[in-house]
Amino acid sequence: MLVLWLLFLFFMSMLGLVLFASFSNKKAEQFLPPAGQFAKLSQGMLHYLDEGQGPAVVLVHGLAGNFHNFTYGVSKPLSAQYRVIAVDRPGCGYSKRNAHADASLEAQADTLIELLDHLKIESAVFVGHSLGGAISLTAAQRHPSRIKALALIAPLTRQPESPAPVFKPLDIPSPVLRKLIGWTFAVPGTLFRMSTSLKFIFGPEKAPADFAIRGGGILALKPQTFITASSDLQQVKACMPNIEAAYASMTTPVHVLYGREDRILSAKLNGEDLAQRLPGTQLTLINGGHMLPVTQAEVTCQFIAGVAGKATGLAP
Repeated sequence: MLVLWLLFLFFMSMLGLVLFASFSNKKAEQFLPPAGQFAKLSQGMLHYLDEGQGPAVVLVHGLAGNFHNFTYGVSKPLSAQYRVIAVDRPGCGYSKRNAHADASLEAQADTLIELLDHLKIESAVFVGHSLGGAISLTAAQRHPSRIKALALIAPLTRQPESPAPVFKPLDIPSPVLRKLIGWTFAVPGTLFRMSTSLKFIFGPEKAPADFAIRGGGILALKPQTFITASSDLQQVKACMPNIEAAYASMTTPVHVLYGREDRILSAKLNGEDLAQRLPGTQLTLINGGHMLPVTQAEVTCQFIAGVAGKATGLAP
């Protein structure tokens, strides 16, 4: 009888967690509904925002992020001179990945190129932040004729020995287990760690008070955000060795902007050392942390405009 009672309590607790996750998902979508358009592609539905006219610039966000990390203060100023396409990566934000779609970094890079085809864009400058930097590098390796230049902001460029402490709860190899956790413990855990996580991710700079809505932070309360980010961490382990091995053969111009005080990724290992492994890389170091598109939007815009202007012949 006691065992049955304990099983009943366990079942009801799990049901409560699932209902809470569903409630959080619904509330996050109410506070920040889709802001862009949708493209039905081979791997699923991609959510993107297409603004401005001129040479194309594609903005690719990082782990557990969404395109609002760029629309916070970067995409609108750039759209005065460029056609700016901010993308929710597959499975992130409001983009949906098909059930059995390839989740590798290579497949994500191919999906971005497929979006260019969908939009009838021949080539573009790719801007990648954090994990988006690794995916942008992959796109340039696999589709060099489609990418004029790379403007990478605090990019992941080498296999990390271990995830940053704030991302360790995401390190779940089993797809079944990460989905189970995503729809039970992930949202309460995210809420419990929110303040500490933001301090670490943004540090030594401060997360702006309006980041939850304007910067897309509230979408971290969608279970799918946790599930996709956990999957992405496993893909980093599987894909980064091949990405690094291909640096020597790359011909796409690469420019990197890094904050010296970045707490998520080492500016030395992922920025300074990249120039030695990828000849011709242009590195700019500034004082700041990891979330430069939010905390230093003007500097980030100037960096991107400089790279895009050189690649397209359009003065920044």
